[in-house]
Amino acid sequence: MFAVTVTFRVHPGRMDAFLPLVVENARVSLAEEQGCQQFDVCRDGAEVFLYEIYDDRAAFDAHLLTEHFLAFDKAATDLVADKQVRVFGEVIR
Repeated sequence: MFAVTVTFRVHPGRMDAFLPLVVENARVSLAEEQGCQQFDVCRDGAEVFLYEIYDDRAAFDAHLLTEHFLAFDKAATDLVADKQVRVFGEVIR
């Protein structure tokens, strides 16, 4: 298993535009990507936190090439003030 966390700090007044984009990206990732096991979207004020679980690094790399991710990434660029990505190569159960 491979975990990814992403924290977005959204520009003031842009959350209403950003949230539908990120929620749709999560929904399609779970529905269409065989290697995507979990994709949670959480919010606290101007921050949005993603918690994603993939079968392995290859599944995450494939996610980054999907049409829905690329569309989300392009649409969200001007809405986000800061983005922090962390990856964790092992999920311990």
